[in-house]
Amino acid sequence: MKHADTTSAGMLHRLDRWMYRGGRPNRVARVLNRIGAVQYAHRIAAPRQAVTLEVVGRRTGKAISFPLVLTPYDGQRYLVSMLGEHTNWVRNVRAADGRAVLRSGHREAVRLVEVEPADRAAILRKYLDLAPGARAHLPVDRTAPLTEFERIAPDYPVFRITPAPA
Repeated sequence: MKHADTTSAGMLHRLDRWMYRGGRPNRVARVLNRIGAVQYAHRIAAPRQAVTLEVVGRRTGKAISFPLVLTPYDGQRYLVSMLGEHTNWVRNVRAADGRAVLRSGHREAVRLVEVEPADRAAILRKYLDLAPGARAHLPVDRTAPLTEFERIAPDYPVFRITPAPA
């Protein structure tokens, strides 16, 4: 039975890598992300830590939605980019000076503050525990020593969720 589980996980990771080949979502991934964003925002059969991030697009000026996994760690909440620096949501959040909305059954105006690479390792490890779909994209095993997460931390943005300024 163990072998079948490993094979299934391997197939899912290959599928995940195919959908995000080159660090960008292909057409299938974009459709699934749209569905996930609606599903997570309205809490329709959504995992407990699932949220939808809404941020103003840096080029269009329109609100864009992304399904993400909220990662609680040490009394704070975080969002992690499983595809690294060059994802649209990361670029949009930076362009919007961190202003965004989280949706998970209700709307919450937030400010996302980027975490320094030196402080990301433990959050990245926790994220991999919560987000099985991300495991194919981060080049470390979720049980790896913290030093392995420290090595990759500069390549994977992490944002701390804070209340939006009044």
